Amino acid sequence: MQRRFITRTGPTPGATSSPEDLMTVTETHRRSVFERLAGWSQRHRWTALLLWVLVLAGVTAGARLAGSDFRNDFTLPGAESQQAQDLLADRAPIRAGGSLDIVVRAPGGMSEPSTREAVEAMLTRIRTLPHVAEVVSPYPSGSFPPTAISADGTIGYATVALDVPAEAMPADATRRIIETARAGGSGSPDETAGNSALTVEVGGDPARAAEEAEGGAAEGAGLLAALVVLVLLFGSLLAASLPIIIAVFAVGSAIGLVTLASHVATVADFTTPLLILVGLGVGIDYALLVFSRFRSELAAGAERSAAVRTALDTAGRTVFFAGTTVIIALLGLVLLGLGALQGVAVALAVTVLVTMLAALVLLPALLGFFGARLERTMAKRAEKAARRGRAPRDEGRLWRRWSDAVARRPWPAILLPLVALIGMSAPVVGMRLGFADAGNDAESKTSTRAYRLLAEGFGPGVNGPLVLVITDAGQPAQGAAQEPQNPAPAAQPVQSAARAVQRAVAATPGVAGTIEPIVASGGDLATVIAFPESAPQDEATQKLVDTLRGDALATVARDHDVTVLVGGPTAAVIDVSAAIANRLPLFIAVVVGLSALLLLVLFRSLLIPLKAALLNLLSVGAAMGLVTWVFQHGAFGVPPGPIEAYVPVMIFAIVFGLSMDYEVFLLARMHEEWEKTRDAGGAVREGLATTGRVVTAAAAIMVVVFGAFLLSPDRMLQQFGLGLAVAVLIDAVVIRCLLLPAVMHVFGARAWWLPAGLARRLPRLALEHR
Repeated sequence: MQRRFITRTGPTPGATSSPEDLMTVTETHRRSVFERLAGWSQRHRWTALLLWVLVLAGVTAGARLAGSDFRNDFTLPGAESQQAQDLLADRAPIRAGGSLDIVVRAPGGMSEPSTREAVEAMLTRIRTLPHVAEVVSPYPSGSFPPTAISADGTIGYATVALDVPAEAMPADATRRIIETARAGGSGSPDETAGNSALTVEVGGDPARAAEEAEGGAAEGAGLLAALVVLVLLFGSLLAASLPIIIAVFAVGSAIGLVTLASHVATVADFTTPLLILVGLGVGIDYALLVFSRFRSELAAGAERSAAVRTALDTAGRTVFFAGTTVIIALLGLVLLGLGALQGVAVALAVTVLVTMLAALVLLPALLGFFGARLERTMAKRAEKAARRGRAPRDEGRLWRRWSDAVARRPWPAILLPLVALIGMSAPVVGMRLGFADAGNDAESKTSTRAYRLLAEGFGPGVNGPLVLVITDAGQPAQGAAQEPQNPAPAAQPVQSAARAVQRAVAATPGVAGTIEPIVASGGDLATVIAFPESAPQDEATQKLVDTLRGDALATVARDHDVTVLVGGPTAAVIDVSAAIANRLPLFIAVVVGLSALLLLVLFRSLLIPLKAALLNLLSVGAAMGLVTWVFQHGAFGVPPGPIEAYVPVMIFAIVFGLSMDYEVFLLARMHEEWEKTRDAGGAVREGLATTGRVVTAAAAIMVVVFGAFLLSPDRMLQQFGLGLAVAVLIDAVVIRCLLLPAVMHVFGARAWWLPAGLARRLPRLALEHR
């Protein structure tokens, strides 16, 4: 925005009249918010740096003192499994908590006296540990069937009922149970444990969670690879270090803030590695875009402080609007209505906001410290090249040639990549959502070994039992239930109905076995445990749950006037996966719609938002197709299993936002040239020439940071790493360097067309300062 002051000066009294008045025109340029922010950060560089150091130190110290309270919220109001869980929590609390399986293998047989003595002694010690509500021995006692010992008599398991849900079980308490149990097995340091030939493993969700590997290797590898890419890009270790410093400050601050927030909000326990994954990539990216524009201004002869202001007023604006699109996409996850994802979405949105602020506030301050040194380094290189008779290198020369080549044959450049991307997206059609279980984990974990021992001794379905809850149809289905009016008379009908349910379930194809009904103390509720023939994550198990909820039990429930709910962890996973799949179209529509609306306002064009939405959807689809092929179908020797239910929505939110980052950055320079020249082809050429190198380098950094998470032992993080890395690679190489310029050349001047009536009604959000 400009202010124009016009001063008209007439003849002074007594002076000779001039044939015409003198006019003095003075123009003063009012600086934008971004320029003023850059100026403040440069002038008060010590203050800006000290503020960031204090924020980082303060939130880190606070997080260490307060500790974390990350917890998963897998509740799904209205789902049948959630209704079953609520009923159990209200009327049979001892069966509503989490559980652990202590699996024992005795080569000589579980019935040997020494083996039984050792196992019973170990279980006695476990009964005294914190959060242990009940321990059910594998040995028959009249109240528990002998199905807890395998047919060959060599494998048995005890069930440890906990007084808290699995997700609320403290990891330290779980590890103490694991240590106590394993002290009774082979290699035991406890000489009183008995038979040293016993193999003892502990399974269940709490055990699996307590064994989660510490992070660090993937993050370190990603940072090192990013540093290498930046050194190759800038040819200077100092220049390469600045974007990484920005990312580390931003991610460190975000981790502390989210850790403190976990005490007042529900934040999932897998948030921190995701936060690091996204924060490092986005933080380095945003700082790189601003820093690259700063160096371009210096190379063009601008004064150092002016270069910082221009960089923030151009690339800084782009970072601001691009970061806004990422935040919009992430907050769209709130629409899914899942507690665990809502906390993750807000945490990642905060991370993107902090990285954006670091690029806009901390980076100008660091340029105030190191800008002179960077300028001298660039000047020395230019002088050295001049002495050797070399002309200054035109970094955009190759990109201009590439743009011209694409302009000569735009349709092949459009159609061939489109066919390839659609083909890569094909596996998404058969994508099956779920949650991997311990069977997909590393063999080094006791939870994995317990899972496989149970599958060996009792069949795969024993790892995913279904809990059928039977209650009087007149009783409330969930919530704080009212005490039954006549518990004693109700007990007999419910027990009779439970036995009928057991018989119907046992006769259902796909059920390997059942356990006798257990009636709650109030007499108005009973449970039946059923073991599928298939593993928890198998598609056959999902079909079995659908069958049981359909016709299999409808007649029994109607004849006995009871309500039968199919619950348990396996059914809950199926319900959550189905809920995500059902709500995914709405989520995609909202995120795409809001992002397209923002692009419409920014670039004042109808075709650009439509083109951006379609191409970004293609990049996400191709990436998820590859993830499905590798992890669901078991390519490259990966254990096959379902795609983690949270992965597609998280990848879509993150990748769609990041794709918009590159879209905004590239189109901003094209729009800048279009406003200057009104030459559509030249705008595409110059926009690609000035941003192609930076976008490619930024994408390379994203790819190595995200790809490093394939080194993580966690299957969910591996899927995130592969999906994000492939999506960014496709977006930068195929879409930004090929499809986008080809489509823009085909559109020509029509790319920047907007109906006059709509143009008058839209607000103006300029990406370049005028």
